[in-house]
Amino acid sequence: MEFKSDIQIAQEAKMSHILKIAEKAGIDEKYLEQYGNYKAKINYSYLTDNAAKSAGKLVLVTAINPTPAGEGKTTTTVGLSDGLRKIGKKSIVALREPSLGPVFGVKGGAAGGGYAQVIPMEDINLHFTGDFHAITSANNLLAALLDNHIQQGNELNIDNRRITWKRVLDMNDRQLRFVVDGLGGKANGVPREDGFDITVASEVMAVLCLSSDIEDLKARLGRMIVGYTRDDKPVTAADLKANGAMAALLKDALKPNLVQTLEGTPALIHGGPFANIAHGCNSITATKMALKLGEYAVTEAGFGADLGAEKFLDIKCRAAGLKPDAVVIVATVRALKHHGGVKKDELNTPNVDALAKGMPNLLRHVENITKVFGLPAVVAINRFPTDTPEELQLIEDKCRELNVNVALSEVWGKGGKGGEALAHEVVRLCEQQSTLSHAYDLDATIEGKLNAIVQNVYRGAKAVLSPEAKRIARQLTNLGFGNLPICMAKTQYSFSEDANLRCAPEGFTINVRSLKVSAGAGFIVALVGDIMTMPGLPKVPSAEKIDVDKDGVITGLF
Repeated sequence: MEFKSDIQIAQEAKMSHILKIAEKAGIDEKYLEQYGNYKAKINYSYLTDNAAKSAGKLVLVTAINPTPAGEGKTTTTVGLSDGLRKIGKKSIVALREPSLGPVFGVKGGAAGGGYAQVIPMEDINLHFTGDFHAITSANNLLAALLDNHIQQGNELNIDNRRITWKRVLDMNDRQLRFVVDGLGGKANGVPREDGFDITVASEVMAVLCLSSDIEDLKARLGRMIVGYTRDDKPVTAADLKANGAMAALLKDALKPNLVQTLEGTPALIHGGPFANIAHGCNSITATKMALKLGEYAVTEAGFGADLGAEKFLDIKCRAAGLKPDAVVIVATVRALKHHGGVKKDELNTPNVDALAKGMPNLLRHVENITKVFGLPAVVAINRFPTDTPEELQLIEDKCRELNVNVALSEVWGKGGKGGEALAHEVVRLCEQQSTLSHAYDLDATIEGKLNAIVQNVYRGAKAVLSPEAKRIARQLTNLGFGNLPICMAKTQYSFSEDANLRCAPEGFTINVRSLKVSAGAGFIVALVGDIMTMPGLPKVPSAEKIDVDKDGVITGLF
């Protein structure tokens, strides 16, 4: 049986005008800034004007540790929101924006899949409304002002060897991880070691996603630390008088984007930090708007629940005063077989024994959500065409044996109709009373918080800090940053730092090689193992399959 590609399905869809989508969502036209017929930005004044309006139920979609191709978390999020509409509930979906890195790298497009997508798919996956370009420009403006300050006499006494601010690019480009710049003589700058991160790893991205308004944005930008003086004092963007100009570049990027699903469900897409190197959630502004607009706001957190969901609950919920009413944990037959030891090229071959061996990975994520964080959860089995009835039944049986809620999700092939069973279960769970707990206390030491995440969420033995990480932990504590939450930069493929250590390992150590404070965002980034904040392209990048014809029609995006 031949299946249509995601982009074929998206291009065949009949889109409603964005004003119709806004009307369906209940957004007055005065809050809209249209980007053509099918995209718009929503002014953040909507939230202040509707502050008294009651909020809907918050549903968080997360997943097990994925395979490199991903397990359909965005697809499930979109399909669930469509499914809620199918059963008569007013739902709004709130997603992250795709980065060009994975679009041209391994995963291809990131706007859902099959018949559970957000559209216009090509726009969303490529330049969209320019938010990532604005973030890149603001980040690099700060870098330029920093180096110019040093060139013009260095009044702040910045130590060239202790600059922590990097330039960024929204592309996977390993060649730029480490560079030497400022070469060519006195007129061309001061030579120093430098490097690039991918845009989604920029603190500016995190700041945008965690800011409540323009004033908060400016204040957070001003607090960002770019380096240290020769006498160990932090230098901030405000010291360089950069935050005002940066906020000017970001004033439109701060506004959430409105689009639609294939079935016409209103969708807010805004911000896009990765969960393996950043905090992995869409903007607080978009999430709060979705809660004001719908009875149910369905949002996602990146990669597995050990990364995205942990950061959503320990960082975003703390910052925004949010609590999910229900959590969906996406699992696939192929990923569980992957955790059961099956090789990549054999994942589509039926293998019930390997599937059973991989189940502990799923069950640990469920236990984390329900026991560590105290929230009601349901497993969504994201059905693929190659899944056999025996494999699907095994997952359901194993879950029910342990009183784990489970629902089959067929949204990839059936859209909202295939998400009705999951939608009914989510509605049921949202009526249960729950209290959000956290993996660690904010008043614990930096090392104590790292150990709490490793032991409570990953089930490892302990966090081992390098001498450099220990030095930075002491420094950050002395500077008053010791009470900030932790953002782990770790591989998404395992609970451990070893991507090849699958399923549900125990007793391992997590090696923290360095720490970095994101004072504007309000967390401390822990760099674990060999995780990179500038990814590289694979041997065969997705970019090789992407093309555009004489009429401007794009092919091969996914």
